[in-house]
Parts: sequence; structure tokens; C-alpha cells
Amino acid sequence: MKIKLIVAFALFSMTIPAANWLVGNAGTTCVPDGPCLIPVGFGLSAPSGVLMIGAALVLRDWLHELAGLKWAFFAVLVGAALSLGFSPAALAVASAAAFLISEMADLAVYSRLRGRSSAWAVMASQIVGAAIDSAVFVYLAFGSFEFSAGTTLAKIYAGAVVAGLLWLKTSRRKSST
Repeated sequence: MKIKLIVAFALFSMTIPAANWLVGNAGTTCVPDGPCLIPVGFGLSAPSGVLMIGAALVLRDWLHELAGLKWAFFAVLVGAALSLGFSPAALAVASAAAFLISEMADLAVYSRLRGRSSAWAVMASQIVGAAIDSAVFVYLAFGSFEFSAGTTLAKIYAGAVVAGLLWLKTSRRKSST
């Protein structure tokens, strides 16, 4: 159990510095004085860091399951602090603010719903966290909401995959008993 907790905490905490690095360095298109972008479907693009943020929202749920609400809350604070320490100032502030606000909203929704269905809790909290993170980050980092829709969509993809896997795991467990 301790190894899983350490892995979940470390992976979650490192998603924010990794996302900030991606935004400035990797994508199919890099906008001058703006983000590097990736296509996410339906004609939408998103800053490439979205790949890590989708993972962050899900990893926080995993950490919550392993160690409880206090550890998940502490990990959100550590992730926000790491963002401030490993990124250019403007990007770090936007990232830390978006991360802190969205993860707290995600955590609140997940906490409330996890007893009913872990798959539903992951998906619902992912949608709330993704929408808030996308709007706050894109606006603070780039001064507009231009990439918010694409960013939200990409983050929801990650939640849908994890929610589907949890649903399969739960339904297999129920059928074997």
C-alpha cells in the first residue's frame, strides 16, 4: 500500500511541472508568444499540457482512494507549489491558480459521489475539474478563452477512459461474486 501511495503522490505532483513544460515545448503547432497546441478533435486544439492535466485529475482520485481526503488535499497544494517553482512566472501563476481551483472542485465532487459509484464519481468530477481548469488556465495564461473548449474536451477524454476502466473492473468484480 505504501508503494502505491508514494507512486500516486509523486505522479500526481509531477503532472503540473510536466504540463507546463509541454505547453512551451511540444505540440503540432507552437503559437509565437503562446502555447504549443495539439489537435483534440472536432476541429478544436488545446495547449499540449492538457495531456498531463487529464492525467492529474484522475491521479488525484486514485490518491484519494488510496489515502483519503487529507492526502489528496495535501497533494493538490504540493502540485500547485511545484508549478510555481518549475515554470516561467506568468505560466506558473496561471497553472497554479487553475490547478488549485479545479482540483478543489474536482475533489469536492469526487468526495461527494465516490460512495455511489467510483466510475460515475471519476467522470463527474473530471468534467467539473476539466471545465474549471480549462477556463481559468487559458484565460490567465493567454488572455482569452480561445482554447478553453478544446482543452476541456481533451481532459474529459482522460476521465472517460478511466471511468470506463473502473466500470469494467467493478462489473467484473460483481459478476465473479
